[in-house]
Amino acid sequence: MVHSKTYMTKAELARQHIQSMILSGTVGPGDRITTREVSTALGISETPIREAIRGLASEGWLSIQNHIGAVVQGLKAEQIKELSALRGLVCGLAIELGASNFDAKRLDMIDRNIDDYAEALECNDYQLVAEKNYEFHELLCDSPQSPWCRRLIENMHGQMSAQRHGIPPQHHRLGDALEEHKRVRDMLRAGDFTGAANMVKKHEKNTGDFLIKMISGMPGEGREK
Repeated sequence: MVHSKTYMTKAELARQHIQSMILSGTVGPGDRITTREVSTALGISETPIREAIRGLASEGWLSIQNHIGAVVQGLKAEQIKELSALRGLVCGLAIELGASNFDAKRLDMIDRNIDDYAEALECNDYQLVAEKNYEFHELLCDSPQSPWCRRLIENMHGQMSAQRHGIPPQHHRLGDALEEHKRVRDMLRAGDFTGAANMVKKHEKNTGDFLIKMISGMPGEGREK
């Protein structure tokens, strides 16, 4: 989901801007992020930007290197494998903890999300596909019983973005992911929350395995500089 900028601090605004640059593929692993360019883009001072950069570095989005500054952090295969397993476990736990929240209204929202994803994919609107993919996982994790699950999933979101690693959208994998979303939805509708949690774990593993395969075929595995 797109969050409103109305009540954002300058540091939060800078953080969102840098994340958007990474997720859109504007910058990739090894590319520098300078406070000056962000300051120019947003029209704010460099102090809150430094705060945003420190926060993103602590979460693995950026790496602070001596004599260079902040660069976009790449991931190795073993890190992607761990992250995909973590995402599956956390999202699965959120489903089971928040089972009572999957009422008719929430299920209808998931249905609309899947329909919007399918339409965007058919139109090759990969930016909208990415937004709907994020929204789908938010719908699974956003409940009063699982606030920390949602927070963890949100923090890990960008780590598993193909664009972040310089990989263009892969239509076939996005189609497979859509079918996996549908299977999760169907299990939720049937009240099979354990099955839905297990399906989410499989979905995240499939995503991680695909990303590892794509990165391993690129020049300079992991694209870390």
